[in-house]
Amino acid sequence: MQNDVAIEYTIKAAAQWGGFSMPPSLVRNRENIVLKGLLRSGQHVAVRLHRIGYQTSEAIISELVWTKALAEAGFPCPRPIARENGDLIWQGDGPTVSIITWIDAQCVGEMGAVYGGIESEHCALYEKVGGLIADMHQTTDTLSLPVQPRPEWSKDGLLGETPWWGRFWENQCLTKEESTFLSSCRKACAVYLDGLRCADYGLVHADLLQENIMQNDAGLWVIDFDDAGYGYRLFDLGTALIQHSECTYLPALRSALINGYSAKQGVDVSDRDVQIFTLLRAFASAGWIMSRAAADDPRQRFYCNRALTLAREIDL
Repeated sequence: MQNDVAIEYTIKAAAQWGGFSMPPSLVRNRENIVLKGLLRSGQHVAVRLHRIGYQTSEAIISELVWTKALAEAGFPCPRPIARENGDLIWQGDGPTVSIITWIDAQCVGEMGAVYGGIESEHCALYEKVGGLIADMHQTTDTLSLPVQPRPEWSKDGLLGETPWWGRFWENQCLTKEESTFLSSCRKACAVYLDGLRCADYGLVHADLLQENIMQNDAGLWVIDFDDAGYGYRLFDLGTALIQHSECTYLPALRSALINGYSAKQGVDVSDRDVQIFTLLRAFASAGWIMSRAAADDPRQRFYCNRALTLAREIDL
């Protein structure tokens, strides 16, 4: 959707929430289109135009039910704002629309950007991120929520015949040998998941990239629960590290994340476990890009190279 069309559609949708006091401004136009607006009620909000065909209306509502419960329990995330009739979404002749509270904060890193600080600062930050993830999991487990119609980041959802984000081992930019290698790694990872004992499984964010972790004077916040679903809790840790897979001090960063998570969650998480779940996220991303970019888009090769590199670094 073109930016001007998105703004016009957003203004139309906002009438269901009482309308804007001034035109909204575009924040990003990627998987979902996000705009910032000021409702006539005086509340600053983020308006999301959800990608058509990705999540059903029921799934979007279930995401909002979860984040509403998290926010009410004190977890730092946006709170959904209901329409004047009480509904959480609006469906016009275009994308489904939802409106959530605006978080006045900065993301801890931009998509594709290398961390700008020094190693010790980065590790200190990701120890806090690990604690934040633990808080999210623990808070979720205290909630009385019905089963949500959300994606399954399970063994089948990650490694089955039809993974949630696509058959990554068939990405068109892979050579025959590379495809064969990723297929063998896929089988080895499935055996690994079968061998996990007492794996923590439940609602996960599933997309804790650095642009989805915000920071202000109040602390850290989590946004963009669009991919949230049921899965291995370790998947959130692996996802938090995937953008830093080329970092020269990745082992130290991984240890910091694990330490922050384990200290609050009260569980022992091994370095190898998080390595493998980072690889699983790399696999998923190599499948995700297949349906979202042309075959000659350089991102296709980037995501495949990342998966290949991480797979070769682990003795599966």
